[in-house]
Amino acid sequence: TKVQKNPLFEKTPRNFRLGGDIQPKRDLTRFVRWPKYVRLQRMKKIMIMRLKMPPAINQFNMTIDKNQAATLLRLLKKYTPETNEAKKNRLMEQAQAKKDGQESKSKKPQVIKYGLNHVTTLIEQKAAKLVVIAHDVEPIETVCWLPALCRKKDVPYCIIKGKGRLGMLVHKKMASCVALTTV
Repeated sequence: TKVQKNPLFEKTPRNFRLGGDIQPKRDLTRFVRWPKYVRLQRMKKIMIMRLKMPPAINQFNMTIDKNQAATLLRLLKKYTPETNEAKKNRLMEQAQAKKDGQESKSKKPQVIKYGLNHVTTLIEQKAAKLVVIAHDVEPIETVCWLPALCRKKDVPYCIIKGKGRLGMLVHKKMASCVALTTV
């Protein structure tokens, strides 16, 4: 029992040739001209996959796992440097106490040290107790010698994912490395 077709409503096949019907909407995301930073990061990823990587650079792929990183960041959060307002308040209270005549009891707080040059100096003086290095520093040459220096000076170090996470600890956008001097 074939369904009877109405001869008044005849379906004509579409003609997609030149000058014919409009082409159907296709997914063209593959052919998009992507922004430069997207192209760069994709090219970098492919290049890293294809080339052999020197050990000094490959060590930054061996980061500590998620749980360890969370524990470490929780520890470091206790030693975050004070904000500008907090420092101002502390110094004002100190000055007020000095003005009134009694000695102020507030010591300088123990905080994490950051900045590549500062951390390097601390490692060389063996003042650093733990060094945390970010894995995605750009350019990588700025920190690829740090683990070797830490090993030479017997300073424990670890590599963690995300320079932004280290930056949040020290009230900056990003930090390539931070160091604990006292615990």
